[in-house]
Amino acid sequence: MLIADIAQETTSVTEKDVLEWTKSDKRRFLHVVYRVGDLDKTIKFYTECLGMKLLRQRDIPEDKYSNAFVGYGPEESHFAMELTYNYGVDRYDIGTGFGHFGIAVEDVAKMVDLVKYKGGRVIQEPGLVEGGNAVIALVEDPDGYNCKLIEKGPTPEPLCQVMLRVGDLDRSINFYRKAFGMELLQKSDNPEHRYATAVMGYGPEDCIGTDNVYKTAEAIKFYGGEVILEPGPLPGINTKITVCLDPDGWKTVFVDNIDFLKELE
Repeated sequence: MLIADIAQETTSVTEKDVLEWTKSDKRRFLHVVYRVGDLDKTIKFYTECLGMKLLRQRDIPEDKYSNAFVGYGPEESHFAMELTYNYGVDRYDIGTGFGHFGIAVEDVAKMVDLVKYKGGRVIQEPGLVEGGNAVIALVEDPDGYNCKLIEKGPTPEPLCQVMLRVGDLDRSINFYRKAFGMELLQKSDNPEHRYATAVMGYGPEDCIGTDNVYKTAEAIKFYGGEVILEPGPLPGINTKITVCLDPDGWKTVFVDNIDFLKELE
């Protein structure tokens, strides 16, 4: 039975149905959304300091916001950042839940020098990560979001991490693995520093592409997630989406794969 049938018969869905859908669905990260206080200033930081490209930009005056998409390659095949400016809001309280996003670079020290030259703020100088051999540094964007620079060899997708803090790691791993169809790529415990981490994704590589937003919404509900926007087309552009919250309240938007490609045309 297809999960789409649940609209008529919700109680008949089984865990096997849901797991088969989440594993067979063609999913990848499309973009992560950050709210910013000065769109032009933030675009300049990501393009001039971190080497991203401005992929597209639009203004939605009827809804009182503008946004820009930046990244290291075309959205059809790369993860991107969506920078959103809401009219009249020049700053946000980031809070303690968001950690950082990660960018893989071939030379962390050179990237840090460029950030300093362009007037950016470095909050952790290049050095070895505690307990490991990776070279990292932390820089801060104009809105106070942290970016971890991670020294790696050439990679097709430099924008490689989004770090979120959660209240129950095993609960979150279980939710993202089953409801979102992600893989657990790495897990580590650091008792001396009183934290544990897990890395999850769709392969060794906050909007996620899906072949069917309706089935995806039902899978999220099945595993205890909260759907805060029922699946359906967005007014004006007709792109089908659904929006959900994970057990810690982090919001994720699922976007229909075909509609997303049409939006880029």
